[in-house]
Amino acid sequence: MNDTAVLAAGCVLWRRSPVTGDLEVCLVHRPKYDDWSHPKGKLKRDEEALAGALREVAEETGYASDPGGELPTLRYPANGRPKQVRYWAAEAVSGHFTPNDEVDRILWLSPAAARDRLTQPRDRDLLDAFLRPSGQPRRA
Repeated sequence: MNDTAVLAAGCVLWRRSPVTGDLEVCLVHRPKYDDWSHPKGKLKRDEEALAGALREVAEETGYASDPGGELPTLRYPANGRPKQVRYWAAEAVSGHFTPNDEVDRILWLSPAAARDRLTQPRDRDLLDAFLRPSGQPRRA
């Protein structure tokens, strides 16, 4: 077994609803795993975590985003190796989703609906951290 951690990064991507102005969170559906999660992915060699997080958001959702504060880092086993994923809050500023091989659907949901839709409990914990007053959408 390889003990070297897989390094990844992602964001809790959010926006204000264009209709109501209420907070919405973007979730991605990955057909390979048939799950709903926050956009994230592995870092490239020597890539800074925040740059990787914003790149992954753009690749998976089609949205450019404005990063805010850092959220808790998640650590868990993946395919027999430890995985470490750093997260930030990020506001979607522009873009348009186009389905691809990695992500076939995205949803913009209220925080409560997003919490219900997320597949992994750790992703619900991350959403809860984002929603706490200290984690509420904020600028870096």
